[in-house]
Amino acid sequence: MDMAMRRLSDEVIRRLGNQAIRRLGNQAIKRLGNHPNYPITQLPNYLTTQLPNYLITLFLISSFLITSCRSPQIGKEITVKITADGTTREVNIPEGSAVSQAFQIAGIVAGNSDRSEPPFYAVLNNGDTVKLTRVEEKFETAQVVVAYERQIVRNETLPEGETRLVQAGVNGLQEVTYRRILEDKIEISKSAVKTVVLNDALPEIIMVGARSSFTPLNIPGALAYLASGSAWVMEGSTANRRILVGTGDLDGRIFKLSPNGEYLIFTRKSKKPASQEINTLWAVRVKSIEPKPVWLQAANVVHFAEWIPGTNSVAYSTVEPRAAAPGWQANNDLYRVSVTAGGDPRKMLDASSGGVYGWWGMSFAYSPDARLAYSRPDGIGLIDQDRGYLKPLLNITPFNTHSDWAWIPPLVWGADGKSLYYMIHAPAPAPVPREESPFFNISALSFENEAAVSMVDSAGMFAYPVVSSMRWNGRERFFQIAYLQSIFPAQSENSRYRLMVMDRDGSNRKALFPPPDASGIEPQTPAWAPDPLEGQADNFIALAYQGNLWLIDSGNGKTYQVTGDGLVGKMDWK
Repeated sequence: MDMAMRRLSDEVIRRLGNQAIRRLGNQAIKRLGNHPNYPITQLPNYLTTQLPNYLITLFLISSFLITSCRSPQIGKEITVKITADGTTREVNIPEGSAVSQAFQIAGIVAGNSDRSEPPFYAVLNNGDTVKLTRVEEKFETAQVVVAYERQIVRNETLPEGETRLVQAGVNGLQEVTYRRILEDKIEISKSAVKTVVLNDALPEIIMVGARSSFTPLNIPGALAYLASGSAWVMEGSTANRRILVGTGDLDGRIFKLSPNGEYLIFTRKSKKPASQEINTLWAVRVKSIEPKPVWLQAANVVHFAEWIPGTNSVAYSTVEPRAAAPGWQANNDLYRVSVTAGGDPRKMLDASSGGVYGWWGMSFAYSPDARLAYSRPDGIGLIDQDRGYLKPLLNITPFNTHSDWAWIPPLVWGADGKSLYYMIHAPAPAPVPREESPFFNISALSFENEAAVSMVDSAGMFAYPVVSSMRWNGRERFFQIAYLQSIFPAQSENSRYRLMVMDRDGSNRKALFPPPDASGIEPQTPAWAPDPLEGQADNFIALAYQGNLWLIDSGNGKTYQVTGDGLVGKMDWK
């Protein structure tokens, strides 16, 4: 390398020398041209005086090139101290060596992540000290336990001061990948770069009794309600409350008492991932001193499960879980299973596409004499239960939600089994497309004269009509219909509602609850009491308002708040 640098220096000196001489001659000639009286005999003197300046400059440039690019001088050594891998040693190295060359001479191999002080490129002087720091990057995976939380819930169904464990807490488990940085085997940083949840933590839920400030009321039958994921029942009086299922995992999709009030069917959240199983269907005997839930060998029941009149069997429809919204693909099928006799479920209706928006699902309703009607986004009809096929009665314009859900027309039989009450998607004034109309009416279909009549215009998409039990008025038997009326009919999808009641022919319509100056009711299906009590104007209607259970006398509109803990979801009354 030294020979190459010398050749390069000689060539640079030669070229710079030639340029200097030429530039000096040109300046002399120019000077003579600018001064005609300047004697030509002075040219040698001018060259003699200016040439040394150029030669000095040329010497400095050549010296810089030679000295700055030279390699360490062989035979000239310096001594430096090197600290690496826990030891310090003195090393003799050629003068002008860099830190990296010193490591090579000392037989020390530096890794790509290692750090040197001074830096690897620095030139060392005699007596300098060099320190090499070993830097390591490691990735480790460990399972980490996630402690469960503790939740305390006040509940008026327990005596004041009494506690009950609703759900035992379960720690969660995560798999965490850490990135560790070590310098000379000592950890200087540790950070999580990836976390995978293996098991979610379940909170411990403790229910604490709180004194109820509401006057007890006598009630007929059994009133079951859902509060904080557990099932409760009142019998005879609102003061007589007891828990039926205290697991805290009821999801509220299905919550139905049998016609005689003996059993309750309900759905529980599955412990499996929702993409594998949404929920499971269970039953519990209400009259039992120590109720024990029984699994009905059914899962993924989202829209429909109901008691088959005159039997101890339940009919239900299923869906297939999906990871994408809405979380399922409806099968639009129908099964039945006996609660008391056990056995495997039996298919009643094969799976189908379910018509327009059939991926969302369909619903069903039993008449008092066990005839079965169906409702789906594009129409209603009857089901031939012996042959297992649909018999359409009425086409309905599907409502385009522009979202991942579909509207299923609510459907209920009259108490006499001779009529069918349902919601219909009504047209809107032009130019609004019919499938986007915001208006929904309550209509009725009579099986005696096969006539369909409109009962309530612009009730709202979530009116949920329900019928009372059959009663006598003199010689005439009659029943009433309760429903929800949208406060803003043109925006019923997001509107609150008010409880209304009317006769079976749509007459004597009146608002019951809440008062006009109060906020409305969230969409829900109200529950009629099975019979009136002596002293009442008419049957009670139960509903949830602001998370509390309320009873409304359908005759005079008097209201009674039953709970005040804000935990009530669904209810049923038989």
